[in-house]
Amino acid sequence: MNIPDFNNPSIGDLQNNPTRAGVVTATQGLFVGARVNIATFNGYISELGVFGRESYNFNSGDTRFINELLQPGPLDGSGPRFGGNLWAERYANIRNAGIVLNALAKLGTTPPVGMTSTEQAATRGFVKTMEALDFLLVIDTRDSLGAPVDVNHDITSGPAPFVKRDSVYAFIVGLLDSAVADLAVGGSSFPFGLPPGFSGFTTPTTFTKFNRALKARVEAYRATLLACRAPCWTRAKSALDSSFSSVGADTMFKDAVDSLGTAAMLARGAYYDFGTGSGDVTNGLNDPTGVSQVGHPSLRTQADTQATGQRDRRFLNKVRTATLSPVLGHTSDMVFNIYRSNAASVPIIRNEELILLRAETEFGLGNQAGAAALINYIRVNSGRLVLRAGLNVAPADTVISQLLQQRVYSLLFEGGHRWIDARRYGRLLTLPAGVAGDQIYGAMPVPIDECTARGLANNCRP
Repeated sequence: MNIPDFNNPSIGDLQNNPTRAGVVTATQGLFVGARVNIATFNGYISELGVFGRESYNFNSGDTRFINELLQPGPLDGSGPRFGGNLWAERYANIRNAGIVLNALAKLGTTPPVGMTSTEQAATRGFVKTMEALDFLLVIDTRDSLGAPVDVNHDITSGPAPFVKRDSVYAFIVGLLDSAVADLAVGGSSFPFGLPPGFSGFTTPTTFTKFNRALKARVEAYRATLLACRAPCWTRAKSALDSSFSSVGADTMFKDAVDSLGTAAMLARGAYYDFGTGSGDVTNGLNDPTGVSQVGHPSLRTQADTQATGQRDRRFLNKVRTATLSPVLGHTSDMVFNIYRSNAASVPIIRNEELILLRAETEFGLGNQAGAAALINYIRVNSGRLVLRAGLNVAPADTVISQLLQQRVYSLLFEGGHRWIDARRYGRLLTLPAGVAGDQIYGAMPVPIDECTARGLANNCRP
């Protein structure tokens, strides 16, 4: 990935005298900001993996990866690498998105100094979508504590108020829908380049499909977490219909006939890019010897078996056995085999998740047979497991358990999905207990700087 100098033009230039070149450069900078602290050894995937019992972090440099993230706790909002983590980077990118949107409002419509109105619309649609993604990652970590959303103000203004979780989700949906309206009148191309991870989404029309995929995820979260139910499931289904997933065509792929084609179909999606070039960011989850990232023991004990007696193919492909020393009573003999280089990309959202979201949506709308067929499709074609007979008439709890089981192994170590899913289905206490004294957390605390700015004590609830 080629990294321009995102320090130029200055923020002052963008705010006071924006130019086409400056807006393009700042817009491309949102790709860089979006991936910050996603794949670091203590970033989003790593810490949510610990909370959701996908992983442990055995980093020897700080025992808080065990004794704060697991036991005895509590999570401490004053620790920027631990309880107070996964906040500042997201809001920094959200602020940059706001600066771009403000600059677009002042930018002329005559190239080469300005952008045409069509180009401005395309850029707004892109920026709002990326902003929505950052807000989603914020509420994924703080959940019931809520978050500030009215933040597009001068940095000298007072702190924005926290709003409740349901209002954060509504704000995200509003951003995504507003973005689609902009993209619809954004012409046939963007006035800036997109990195390889967005190779299937390089025009306003195709980028809309990525936007709708995110919308489907958000509506599924709202349906379960906020008890929105049918209205949200209906909107999720509509979003899936407009996304890059085409369930009829996609499920024509069969692993037994075309393994490579099926794998490519399931992997299709948008990704964070990493690299080793000057100024680039590497993927810190590439950890073949388990210096930090190791698999949680439950990954093996809870994996289903194939007809051959082997475990789920996803388990076999994504972890491998290693000799590791215990850390504070926690043991593992598995390292991850997902990110095989420090330039490996990380999924933002991909088709395998969308097929499972489709299953979830069909079940939520009362089509249990359709949901069962899609769950079984993933079991057979991703895990090489046998069909789960009778799922079309099984009790609701059984269907949900099967759905969540497939999500664990299909989306393993990609974005904290096991923790988020357990929380939104009220199943946090069903996560593997692990070592006696380990805690199951439902949310990360508000960082101390946010509390201090509001005159509140550490671990506040604004």
